[in-house]
Amino acid sequence: MLLGDFLNRSAERFPQKKAVINLGRSIDYQTLYSSACRLSNGLLSRGMSRQCRVAVYLENSIESVISIFGILKAGGVFLVINPQVKSKKLSYILRDCSVWALITDKVGAQQIIDAQVSSPELKLMLVCDYERECRQESFSSEQVKGIETVMFQSFLNSFSDQEPPRSCIDIDLASLMYTSGSTGDPKGVMLTHQNMVTAARSITQYLENRPEDIILNYLPLSFDYGLYQVLMGVLFGGTVILERAFVYPYQAVRRILEEKVTGFPIVPAMAALLLQLRDLESYDFSHVRYLSNTGQALPPLHIDGLQRAFKNARIYSMYGLTECKRVSYLPPSELSRRPLSVGKAIPNTEVWLIDESGNRITEPWTVGELVIRGAHVMKGYWGKEEETAAVLKPGTYPGEKVLLSGDYFKMDEEGFLYFVSRKDDMIKSGGERISPREIEDVLYEIDGVSEAAVTGVPDEILGFAVKAFVVLKEGVDLTVEQIMDFCRQKLEHSRIPKEIEFRDSLPKSSSGKVCKRELM
Repeated sequence: MLLGDFLNRSAERFPQKKAVINLGRSIDYQTLYSSACRLSNGLLSRGMSRQCRVAVYLENSIESVISIFGILKAGGVFLVINPQVKSKKLSYILRDCSVWALITDKVGAQQIIDAQVSSPELKLMLVCDYERECRQESFSSEQVKGIETVMFQSFLNSFSDQEPPRSCIDIDLASLMYTSGSTGDPKGVMLTHQNMVTAARSITQYLENRPEDIILNYLPLSFDYGLYQVLMGVLFGGTVILERAFVYPYQAVRRILEEKVTGFPIVPAMAALLLQLRDLESYDFSHVRYLSNTGQALPPLHIDGLQRAFKNARIYSMYGLTECKRVSYLPPSELSRRPLSVGKAIPNTEVWLIDESGNRITEPWTVGELVIRGAHVMKGYWGKEEETAAVLKPGTYPGEKVLLSGDYFKMDEEGFLYFVSRKDDMIKSGGERISPREIEDVLYEIDGVSEAAVTGVPDEILGFAVKAFVVLKEGVDLTVEQIMDFCRQKLEHSRIPKEIEFRDSLPKSSSGKVCKRELM
């Protein structure tokens, strides 16, 4: 099966059903299918060949979803670029994977013109104006030298909605997902149709998704967690409500109630904002069937708060990597017993831990690097053989590769995983290796703490000392000494923060993860 087949099946089963809702507009499955076919036929008419890369540089929108499936139907490889990415990084990505066509909006197109962003292989740019597609305003090819520039909707209207010829097989690339580039330039994670179909099927299996599900997605489609909400929704024939930024929690509450949302994917920063609403528990969220979380683990206090508010909802704690999408999930029935665990391997996946010599760890509760084996593991990093070889290693059986996660975990006697830290996140202090997560969990236990992040700061004696950054809930008045006292009760002496700094907020990436580098 190919990733684009998800749309064919749902359009056949639910032609008039809403597939995507966005900013007061909606599109049904039949129209989404027809639009994707039109785009595909248009791209092919312009000379697009099998496995050409096409970038989607748009906000979360119906046009984004049409673009993804249209590119797939043309046998291409799609990459979704966060619209907040600026010209230097955008230019790097376009050049790195030789993007052939770019789909953007008027803001993105203007940025490309003004900053003279270019790539030698870029031949076509489609410009969305959302509801105002048919106005006379447009960008001419003269403004972007050597690049044919056409308005998105008029381009679609010029071509047939017939199914284009099938050119790919499931081991062909479907997508490139560029990592955030915490060290150096971003890397393009190569994912095949098989990789992505496998991941989507596995996740919808344990979430028990059904056609009646309505998913509210605030996460950007450039973030795999956000992208898969759309892919999975189309797989099982559900409805996805695409929003753009989780800024106003009451707006989210209103959307959940108005649309009778059944599935709500979140990250910890979203949970923290929601739980600051004093009246959250007064709303009737009985139709919400599940909440899912990934990126970073939810603190136990946040889990308790969400369970009180969303009384009928199952909460799924999960862990994943862009390099394979999802790795593990904690069955909701285990949440009260193991609130700090991210669970066991997802269906059709194997995981284990290795020591620094690469030997498999058999003793429970021993820290080791997580290794992943499954059909969802990436092909590698685009054009980066050395970086690929560092994380894809020979597996258990001849000819296979397994993925080294770069993350340290512990595993209990029953095989449940507990995140310890990133390899490069451990604090080496006074000869000890200290996990920031251990200290952050304690900080989250303090009533009144909304967010917390722990890093290492240079220290003349210890090498690195522990520093904590804390965001307090609105109206809470805690002192540094009160927080220190709590830490002294809960932590070993070496793990007590040497310094605590209060912040109004913590810097975050577009995927909602705390950017600790910006705290240093």
